[in-house]
Amino acid sequence: MQLQNFIQSKTNLPSKGIENTIQLLNEDCTIPFISRYRKERTGNLDEVQIGEIVKYKTQFEELEKRKLAILKALTEQEVLTAELKQKIEATTDLTVLEDIYLPFKKKRKTKAETARKNGLEPLAKMIMSQRVNDLEYTASKYINNEVENEEKALEGARFIIAEWVNERTDIRNNIRYQLERFATINTKVVKTKKDDASTPLSASEKAQKFRDYFDWSESLNRIPSHRLLAILRAEKEGFIRVKVEIDNERALDKMEDRIIRSQNECSEHISLAIEDSYKRLLFPSLANEAMSIAKEKADDSAIQVFAKNLKQLLLGSPLGEKTILAIDPGFRTGCKVVCLNAQGGLEYNETIYPHAPKNDSKGAMKKISSLVDAYKIEAIAIGNGTASRETEHLIRKMRFSKDVEVFVVSEAGASIYSASKIARDEFPNYDVTVRGSVSIGRRLADPLAELVKIDAKSIGVGQYQHDVDQTKLKTSLDTVVESCVNSVGVNVNTASTSLLSYVSGIGPKLAENIVNYRDENGAFTSRNDIKKVARLGNKAFEQGAGFLRIKNAKNPLDDSAVHPESYSIVTKMAKDEKTTVANLIGNKAVLQKIDLEKYTSATVGLPTLKDIVEELEKPGLDPREKAKVFTFNQNIRTINDLREGQLLPGIVNNITNFGCFVDIGIKESGLVHVSNLADKFISDVTEIVSLHEQVIVKVLEVDVARKRIQLSMKDVK
Repeated sequence: MQLQNFIQSKTNLPSKGIENTIQLLNEDCTIPFISRYRKERTGNLDEVQIGEIVKYKTQFEELEKRKLAILKALTEQEVLTAELKQKIEATTDLTVLEDIYLPFKKKRKTKAETARKNGLEPLAKMIMSQRVNDLEYTASKYINNEVENEEKALEGARFIIAEWVNERTDIRNNIRYQLERFATINTKVVKTKKDDASTPLSASEKAQKFRDYFDWSESLNRIPSHRLLAILRAEKEGFIRVKVEIDNERALDKMEDRIIRSQNECSEHISLAIEDSYKRLLFPSLANEAMSIAKEKADDSAIQVFAKNLKQLLLGSPLGEKTILAIDPGFRTGCKVVCLNAQGGLEYNETIYPHAPKNDSKGAMKKISSLVDAYKIEAIAIGNGTASRETEHLIRKMRFSKDVEVFVVSEAGASIYSASKIARDEFPNYDVTVRGSVSIGRRLADPLAELVKIDAKSIGVGQYQHDVDQTKLKTSLDTVVESCVNSVGVNVNTASTSLLSYVSGIGPKLAENIVNYRDENGAFTSRNDIKKVARLGNKAFEQGAGFLRIKNAKNPLDDSAVHPESYSIVTKMAKDEKTTVANLIGNKAVLQKIDLEKYTSATVGLPTLKDIVEELEKPGLDPREKAKVFTFNQNIRTINDLREGQLLPGIVNNITNFGCFVDIGIKESGLVHVSNLADKFISDVTEIVSLHEQVIVKVLEVDVARKRIQLSMKDVK
């Protein structure tokens, strides 16, 4: 099967679109560039569809690589026949491929291999023929220095038969089917860990967390991804033992039905060999395979949720270019305060001590008030960690000489950033506490620009991120970040190296070169200037130019998503309308009258032309909504203040397959289970809520001992 046919069989996408997308990918084009600027070539495929092509292209290439390795091994063993070669080349599934190769795979020392060396393979063949009547006499002929007696000879023959059974594709597939349909996953607590969860006051919080799975049984093919990952983590940490089980008697009966044709001495030994093969070889291997498949599905589900959450977080509402006072709250160590200018530059930093043990609230309020006036502060950002509510309460009591908006901002990942090389390079003369406060303030101004500096896994918008396949997770999250950065666009004159590195075609090294050029030569004045950056060639410029913005450029198109390759089209449109490009931009009445058919060509069609006109109507429009002020219930400070039936404002701070977590202004977030999201069946939580959405929730249940809060969004007005 050819690559194009393989992808089409997996995706059902149009053949021509797949073919051209593969060609563009082979030309080192990126997903954002292809989806935005090559719509005619792909048949208007979007980023998700192109991502699917990339995924299956990689899968196909890995399959072909494995085929070549197997063919080479079989050739070296001198066992490769034309029929076997054809069978291997026609295979489109890695599991099937490995099953074909299994009989020829070089094995470590096995019981069957030892039996063969002892000359017992002919005896095994005779038994499998099921025609030998006097087996003891036949076996006696195989006694030698290594085989002591008839029973040892028959045992060795059974080891060989067990291996043959293990290598039969039909047998393996039948057990796979039973595992797929009927397998259960069963758990038992490790006795030494049981006492750790016996009381709510146990010192072992992990044991408390995992106690639901101390004696658990569930269908393997129906277990939700989050539960499987929780069970596997509990097993990894030594709290439980996990088994995959099916009806062994049924499995053995099915195997015997396929192999045994008569009832005699031979069939008795074959039956023993089948049982040995099943217990020692087949079931352990295929049960592990079934668990791996289930784990892979759980990983994919968890990664998908993580990716959705990350996208919503990165595209969170920016406050924009405002002067911000940011506070990283704390008790004993004080509150770290920084003042940032409209471009996010650090102007001032200090530590205040409004809370216990120093309780200098008056001095703190006086200092905050003077800083707001001195630095013309327009907004205050308060981190949502320790002492957040107390600090917010203090700030909201203050009266300023002008309107100052107050926001509580997620601190997730701020400590990771503050200790990173990126932060040290940005602020070499400041400690981690100052850097953390700066990060809190900057993420209010522009979440995307700040959060790209942090390893996505550390942002805290998923579950079990350390338990899933790390390579897959990184690939998925990097794709999300790249998509978000390019959908918003990047100001090339203010963007950090981290942000620039995610621009289509740029990468970390060119991003560093762009910043170095900017530092040495001043701001870029046109997109063409970008070509002067060291090692930034025509291909990188082609891929990235449309996503890089230059404010106040001589050519207004340089601050738009119109690609430089299409500038001539816009110039012609303006000329035909007897106006200038500058006057054409934003002139919706004129733009909507343009006959786009006049500007089509062999390479430019209506999809691209419609994109151009849409961009000209609102050039450089940020797709994100503006940040909104939000206030928690000021009477709720700890979990002990919660009562069943209370209606509370909250912010969705995490989304999972089984519901969403809502920050209600205390240390513990509450769970809105999927069944409590709405008065209807919900298959996807994101149908109802999005990350950082402001919601009203009802308190259903409070478990203070386990620090668990159950919330509902049903019947809430």
